[in-house]
Amino acid sequence: MGGAASAASSTQSILLPQARFATGDNAAWREPNFDDSGWKLLSTTQYYEAQGFEGYDGYSWYRIHVVIPSALRESSDWRKRLRVYLSAIDDSDESYLNGVLIGKTGRMPSDPGGYEGRWDVVRDYQVDLPNDSIRWDADNVIAVRVYDGGGGGGFYRDTPHLSIPQRADGLQFDQAQASHRLLANGKIQSVLSVRNSYPVAQRGRLEIEVRDQLKNRVLMTRKQSIRLAPQTSQTLRWTLPSGPGIQARLRYLDAGSGHAATAIHQLPYRLTPPDGPKPALHGARLLGSRPGTPLHYRIAATGRAPLRFSAQGLPRGLKLDGKTGVISGITPKEGRYIVKLGVRNALGSAKREWTLVAGAQLALTPPMGWNSWYAHGLAVSDSLVRKAAQVFIDKGLAAKGWSRINIDDGWESEQRAADGQISGNQRFPDMLALGQSLHAQGLGFGIYSSPGATTCGGYLGSLGHEFNDAATYGRWGVDFLKYDLCSYAQTLSKPPTLDEQQQPYRLMNQALRLEPRSIIFSLCQYGEEKVWNWGPSVGGQLWRMTGDIDDSWSSVLQNGFAMAPYTGVVAPGRWNDPDMLMVGTLGLGGAPHPSRLTPDEQYSQVSLWSLMAAPLLISNDMRSLDEFTLGLLTNHDVIAINQDALGKGAQRVLDRDGWQVWVKELEGGSMAVGIFNLGESLRSTQIESSLFARPGQFEAFDAWRQKKLGLKSKNIDVTLPAHGVALLLVK
Repeated sequence: MGGAASAASSTQSILLPQARFATGDNAAWREPNFDDSGWKLLSTTQYYEAQGFEGYDGYSWYRIHVVIPSALRESSDWRKRLRVYLSAIDDSDESYLNGVLIGKTGRMPSDPGGYEGRWDVVRDYQVDLPNDSIRWDADNVIAVRVYDGGGGGGFYRDTPHLSIPQRADGLQFDQAQASHRLLANGKIQSVLSVRNSYPVAQRGRLEIEVRDQLKNRVLMTRKQSIRLAPQTSQTLRWTLPSGPGIQARLRYLDAGSGHAATAIHQLPYRLTPPDGPKPALHGARLLGSRPGTPLHYRIAATGRAPLRFSAQGLPRGLKLDGKTGVISGITPKEGRYIVKLGVRNALGSAKREWTLVAGAQLALTPPMGWNSWYAHGLAVSDSLVRKAAQVFIDKGLAAKGWSRINIDDGWESEQRAADGQISGNQRFPDMLALGQSLHAQGLGFGIYSSPGATTCGGYLGSLGHEFNDAATYGRWGVDFLKYDLCSYAQTLSKPPTLDEQQQPYRLMNQALRLEPRSIIFSLCQYGEEKVWNWGPSVGGQLWRMTGDIDDSWSSVLQNGFAMAPYTGVVAPGRWNDPDMLMVGTLGLGGAPHPSRLTPDEQYSQVSLWSLMAAPLLISNDMRSLDEFTLGLLTNHDVIAINQDALGKGAQRVLDRDGWQVWVKELEGGSMAVGIFNLGESLRSTQIESSLFARPGQFEAFDAWRQKKLGLKSKNIDVTLPAHGVALLLVK
């Protein structure tokens, strides 16, 4: 289920929307009586870079002054704790209340084990009461020491606050333990863990109400008694209705006090129809590769097994495995080679043209693949990477065009060899064999490094070893390099010059071009110095436009919808990268959890990224790929919007009253139209067809449902849930 991970009650809260801020590091800044009157006042819901400290990395401090009224205690039936909710902090923090440490997440550079950023973890600290450090009815200071290793820094996401919880707040609907199975009858089997996180028994009644927002009616209700000993849990199982706009509303009523804790969950639902048994061809219709370099390509096709593949007009030097559909060999001399691909089974056959463009340009359509970071973080391993590749094949992602397996940070050895060569660590004993395994399946092999001395995770970077590392990648068969600014940022001027920003990427590009491989170069420097204007000149095919994304709607707004002014610069071989798709099971190597985006928000993110012609890079734990996520990732009509050969990014043509309309021109004259409800509730509106249709009638097609909507001549009426989308094809 998407939505809140824990119960919420009517507990009174004190919001903490602002803090005093200073860069640097001084132990005296934690003390309550320190004079911070000269510090700058910042919002606690936005990175400090966006508030006048652009480009700053390193230590900083926030100081939040707050009067805590003694009456706050009287509003609770369980006065045992003060909750200090600090939302999300990038990257690591130590938090103090009146000089006393109340919580710490991640590690500072001076800590044993060295720096470890945990920007994705919510800071929800608890202070046991009574506590002499609290100054009731007087000024208190929450001092937060922050270390940022690169990218966004400091507070972000929702507003921090203080509260004294009710006893019922100890009952949490544990999203991390939820699982769901979509059934053929439109229902869903849900398993949810209800956990008592407090050292006090819970006794009460749990009510579940399933409501269809679109039809404004209750579909079912259930009630059951709950008894939980301190810090224990109970597993609940339900079969529930499922579909767009359907919510499960959970309410726990404490038997002693009558206080209630509630949570609202959006239930997963699948719009993508199942593939038919007859053969069909999918994926991009063209591929760029440099002459004389190895090529590994898997024909994307569905249909009842066994399938047999053909390729008429395949140039000399390339061969096809008719059973697997893998084309391999050496890219021919410069030119455009039109190949007629075919697939057949016992029920029929399908054919389509595919163009191999042998030349200097790579990534003629946005790269599609998997990246290890948000699933496994620094705990990534050879076995996890091979498992992800196998799921690509077994679950049908490769059959829809997903073609790259990229290792992010955490693969590097602790030290270089005497000759400066880098190798994989103990979790990656044989990189060459791993690359060969991926290529044999027709999949690309991606890797990660930094122009700095160390990566963001503290592993070996490429500084001073650029040509050595590029040669090593070439021997291993690497096809994709993500080059992350990380520690190199510490060597730059404040603020850096344009030449300084470009220089490390220009250098690595020179090294990569010496290798006899077609290596896609992904620049990751968070959109500094308007990288979209100069990325191609330093050899990049895609470039990060933003800081790191996370699985919150605010992050999708910031990384995705804020890209509207820049979509006009994309074209084949030059793609804006707003970071990865936050779908499926995530975790950064820590406790895994389903994406915190609601199902509607996940449909919106995949739709928007497809419309923008953004790289489609997923980063979920492939071992727990569920049917809902599979449906999100295997809709061939949605993928075709992203992979369209024209290579245009959608233009935002409407931004009014929380409604946005994005229109993408497609090869052949059709258009893809995304209609987004950015509001906080189910709403209806009428969209003027003049925004996307030519005068007269037009044909409309629902891309997610793969359903014809017939001829239209007037405006489009839509009703969408909060943060929902309608994705149409019109011609």
